[in-house]
Order: sequence, then C-alpha cells, then structure tokens
Amino acid sequence: MTPYTPSGACGEGCANEICGERDVMERKEDRTAEAPAEAAADPPERRRWYRHRRWALSAGALVLAAASFTTVVLVTGADGARTDDRAGAATRIDISLGSCGGDWTGPHPGTQVFELRSTMNRATEVHLVNARTGAVYGEIEGLGPGTTRRMTASLGAGTYRFQCLPDDAPAAMGPVVHITGAGHAGQSGVVPVNQHDLIPPTLDYQKWIGERMSDLVDTTDRLRTAVHDGDRAKARTAWLAAHLVYERMGAAYGTFGDADEAINGTDAGLPRGVHDPGFTGFHRLEQGLWHGESTSGLRPIADRLDKDVRALRDSWAEERMDPLDMGLRAHEILENTLQFELTGRTDHGSGSNLATARANLDGTKAVLTRLRPLLRTRYPHLARLDDSLHHLGELLDAQHHGTRWTPLDRLSRAERQAIDAATGDAVERLADIAAICDVRRTA
Repeated sequence: MTPYTPSGACGEGCANEICGERDVMERKEDRTAEAPAEAAADPPERRRWYRHRRWALSAGALVLAAASFTTVVLVTGADGARTDDRAGAATRIDISLGSCGGDWTGPHPGTQVFELRSTMNRATEVHLVNARTGAVYGEIEGLGPGTTRRMTASLGAGTYRFQCLPDDAPAAMGPVVHITGAGHAGQSGVVPVNQHDLIPPTLDYQKWIGERMSDLVDTTDRLRTAVHDGDRAKARTAWLAAHLVYERMGAAYGTFGDADEAINGTDAGLPRGVHDPGFTGFHRLEQGLWHGESTSGLRPIADRLDKDVRALRDSWAEERMDPLDMGLRAHEILENTLQFELTGRTDHGSGSNLATARANLDGTKAVLTRLRPLLRTRYPHLARLDDSLHHLGELLDAQHHGTRWTPLDRLSRAERQAIDAATGDAVERLADIAAICDVRRTA
C-alpha cells in the first residue's frame, strides 16, 4: 500500500490535547484489501454513504466477496473452529424448476461440499436450510443458467433441505434429508431476519441519534464562538469535542446524505485539495486551526459548519433510516476506522485519529445495543464479539492522557500493531452481524 502523505505538519503551538508532527507510517498490512476496487477508487476517498454488499462467511469469519454474485457459507460452529471445505468429494446437486436438490445422496454429519448446477432459464438463489426452523446454513446468490457453483457446509445431526428462489418465480423446496449420528455439532444456522424484525431497533437508534443532535449543535456553537473570539487553543479543544460527537453517530451517515460531505468531508478528490472551495466542515477547520491560518479567516468556515449542523438537526425528524442498513453499518463503522482513521488518511493536522477511532467504537456499540435482541438467538459468538470490542477499547483508552490523545506517529510499533490487530479482529467478527441482519427472501 502506498503511504498516505498528510497535507502538512502540525502548525505552530499545538493545543494541549493533541501535539506533535503528523506523518503517517505505511501500514504493515492492508486489512481492507478484499474490498471492491471501485469502492476504494471512488472519490472523494472517504465515502460515508455505503454501498450494500453481500458477504462470504467461512468459519465464523466473513470476508468481502469481490465477485458480483457471491456464495455465502455460514460456518459458525459452536467452538469457533475452522472447518476444512476440502473434506470429502463434492455432491452434485441439480437446480431446476422441477427439482431443487432432489438428488442429494449420501448425507452425513461433518463437512460437505455441494456442486450446484442450474438448468433453469433464469438466475436463482439457493439456500441450504434446516427443514424444521428455516435456519440458513449455506447460500448462493445469482446462480445463472447453465452455471455450476460450490457450496460448503458443516452439518450436524438434523433435518435439512435445499430451497430454490428463482427470479420472478415462486420458491421451491427440495425433499427433506435426515442426517443422523453423534460427535459432530456442525455449524450454527442463522434464522433469517425479516424487515419487520429490524424496524424497532432502527426506530430506537434513529431516536438516539435525534437526542445527540442538541449536543452536536451545542459543541459546534462553542467551536464557532472560540473561532470568532480568536482563541486558537480553545477552538482546537472545542473542535475535538464537537467532532467526536459527530463521529459517534456512526450508522446514520448514509441517511445524512450530502450533509455529511459538507460537515465531515475531507479534501480527497477535490481539484484544489485543501484550497478547494468545496472543502468545508470539520476537516476544513482542522486544516486551518493546525496549520497557522488566521482565526479571522476561519470565521466563515465556522459559520458554515454551524449552519450545516443546525440544518441537519432541524431536518432529522423528517428523515427515515433504512432498516436494511443497521447490520451493515455495525460492520462498516469500524471497517472505515481501519481504512481511514488508523492509516491517518483523514488527518488534517490535529493528530486525533485515535480519538476518532474511540468515538467510532462507541458508535458501533450503540448500533449493537439495538440489534442485541435479534442477535442473542442467532449469533453464538456474541460474548466473543463483546470481548473483542472491549479489548480494542482498552488499547485505545491507553493512548488517552487527560486531555491529550497520542498521535499515530507517536505510537510504538508494538502499540500500532496491537491496535491494528484488535481493530481487524473486531471488523472480522462484526461482518458476521452484517450477514445475520441481511434480509433474505424466504418465499
């Protein structure tokens, strides 16, 4: 990965909460390498409105699939152990309008590999489900006419069947297959979530965001006042406080729409960079406050930010968050943190990336709190996810010293690696949440 070059060193007289020159070390490992290339290249570099993506699950660790159509294999065994998808010979399964997995022979407990071949004249989804509960153990999207795709699943004793969901046609269910035998627990299937399940947590989260809006307006107003008063140190302190309030609203960015770019966009993709008139909001003020611009010259920027924040607050009651986004955002908040904050790509002089990462972690937890009732019966590793997030919080809090946060370039190599690794672990586990909360067709 090419190291990111920040727009400049810290300005003279850094505020006491943040200090030091800003140069960002090259990442040891790009944990987001599997993200679609078009997303990485899409200007501006930091997009807060996320594209809906599907996920490939393997042994409880979901990874982004680069293909347009993906195979999702839900392998989340109770012990979290990795399964070997090469075990055993593949079983040929024909998918047609008249047969949905009727040729499943030799069912057995343990890892099984299926080669699904479609003879339909249209694309279809194929699910491997529990015949009694409907829990999904494997999923293939967009299986095209005449194509063959592989599905791997680790199955314990129970009753299973294939479910075929062709485009513009009713669902078809295959015959029930019984697997007997002890000694293999198999993976945990996921009972599908429907849109109605997601409405209550979404409404609760939207209300929570509305309650944060007054705090955002108040802290931004204090920032504006400090800039007008010409008090640079006070303005820097107020800037960080206001920015962190905004960053904690992690799952709402897609609903904010263009307002997010005005309030929290960077100079990435702008023709004139930091000098572009389209560069506004928190990061534009950060650029000026930490690079020696006069506070009098920053007054219009602070006024614009204050106005944009108030407009966002006033319009929020009319907005409606998409329930389908909740699980996806739970994953993407920290995915963005790993890609942008922990590489310093959003730093415009304050060196506050670790503070922002901590605010993003708080925002992730706010989403999970609302989703927890759905996850308790669907995600056997919820306690491990909680432990992962708690560990990341401890590592970040260790870099918070009173009113100061350690800049990225002041971290030791061991500290940097530990934070990156903990964030990567949390992102991997949170990807499970995105898959579990993905609304699936069932009929």
